[in-house]
Order: sequence, then structure tokens, then C-alpha cells
Amino acid sequence: MNQITFYQRFQQNILNGSKTITIRDASEKDFTVGSIVDVFTFEQHQWFAKIKILSVTAISFQELTDIHAQQENMTLNELKTVIREIYPNTNQLFVIHYQLVEP
Repeated sequence: MNQITFYQRFQQNILNGSKTITIRDASEKDFTVGSIVDVFTFEQHQWFAKIKILSVTAISFQELTDIHAQQENMTLNELKTVIREIYPNTNQLFVIHYQLVEP
């Protein structure tokens, strides 16, 4: 996979470095560690950055912690709410840790 999308509301957090992970379902887990990925907004598919994939780690919904929430730049309750909005019936998730390469 050589691209990823984020909701536009997360764009500034990605660009300023306050959001350093994304949590996805199995359909988006096949990123290669070390690869450089183009980042687009979900809504308009507008390119806004490049990120380097640092790790992809399986996690269950119940295992989400305050540390994950901090890496997402939100509280744990906010994170769990967002995850449930996007993936209402998914318990097996994947934490994709990344680093901004090019804004």
C-alpha cells in the first residue's frame, strides 16, 4: 500500500506532529514497515503529506490505553468513540505508528 487517507479534521494534528498513530481495521493493515506513504484527505482525496511507516501492531479494542489516545491527540473516551463510529463491530484493530516525512 502506498497511500492512506485521514479525515480532514485530523490533518493539522498530523502536520504538527501531535498525531503519530492511526488505528485501522484489517483492510488497512498491510503497510510495509519503512515504506513512505502519500497521505490524502478522505473527503476530497487531496494530498497533504508523506509519512514513514514505523510499525504495524495488532491490538484489540479492549486493549486501547491512554497512551494510544495521547498518540492520537485525544482522550481515551474520545478515541474509543471515534473508533466505534468508524468500525462499529470490529474488535481486532491495528495500530499504525508513523512519522511525518514531508508536509
